[in-house]
Amino acid sequence: MKHFVSMKNLSEHELLQLIKLADDINQNGIEPLQKQVFAANLFFEPSTRTKMSFIVAQRKLGIEVLDFMTDASSVQKGESMYDTAKTLESLGASLLVVRHPEDNTVQQLAEQINIPVINAGDGKGEHPTQCLLDLLTIYQEYRKFTGLKVAIVGDIKHSRVARSNAYALATLGAEVYLSSKPDWQDDSLPFPYLDIDEAVESCDVVMLLRIQHERHEDQSTMTKEEYLENYGLTIERENRMKSHAIIMHPAPVNRGVEIDDVLVECKRSRIFKQMSNGVAARMAVMTKLLEKGGIKHENSFNQREAVSSR
Repeated sequence: MKHFVSMKNLSEHELLQLIKLADDINQNGIEPLQKQVFAANLFFEPSTRTKMSFIVAQRKLGIEVLDFMTDASSVQKGESMYDTAKTLESLGASLLVVRHPEDNTVQQLAEQINIPVINAGDGKGEHPTQCLLDLLTIYQEYRKFTGLKVAIVGDIKHSRVARSNAYALATLGAEVYLSSKPDWQDDSLPFPYLDIDEAVESCDVVMLLRIQHERHEDQSTMTKEEYLENYGLTIERENRMKSHAIIMHPAPVNRGVEIDDVLVECKRSRIFKQMSNGVAARMAVMTKLLEKGGIKHENSFNQREAVSSR
């Protein structure tokens, strides 16, 4: 694994290694690197959770952060993303974390750059580190993926989170279902659709998605209340979920839209646990990529057998 830009082509073994490494880091921590290492965070799109999570993860690993800001960089002078990335590589960065509003841009950059590139979200493409923290959260809950029924609910068509999670969960043996307003469905994803009521009653994980208003060409005339009633997780629907089922959401959460406000922090919600897991998940990814390049921790993760979840 030279880069971490997509979940689509990762094997079950590779995914399980990353999940178990993140789980190990979460439980036992990891010693900071003794060698000076720089990481550049290139965020061409706004972010709170992903960006801050990467910074916390980098500092815990002993990585020095080169915090790039588009409004105070040569991007304002017309510099391309490639030239920006090559500049930071030339200055000594050992890895790049890139978030960009255009689909597949980060994957294309990874093919042109010699140092590891991590996709921190690209348009409607993928969001693999968000996916990894979601997988970690599910693994902590059930310690398996095979046979689990996971419903991804909401703005499927415009969601990079939906895409990454659907690919990875299927690889790990979970049964993936989608649920969406008809005009937000994505026929390119080979997974069955359920209506919201069937999804909440039959699935072990209900993973809600934010409505991606900024990616919509035509703004919906449906009110927030109407969307929640027809396609969201209401209190009444939550009452019909399986007793052991959990609620997830990548955030930011539109309270009262895709989920009733009181359910965001209810007993079965794992939304803030997901956020907490983001640090360990991103530490795991960066550790793996740096090890591939010969930069290892003193207490490097013991390569235990990644036993199949099937």
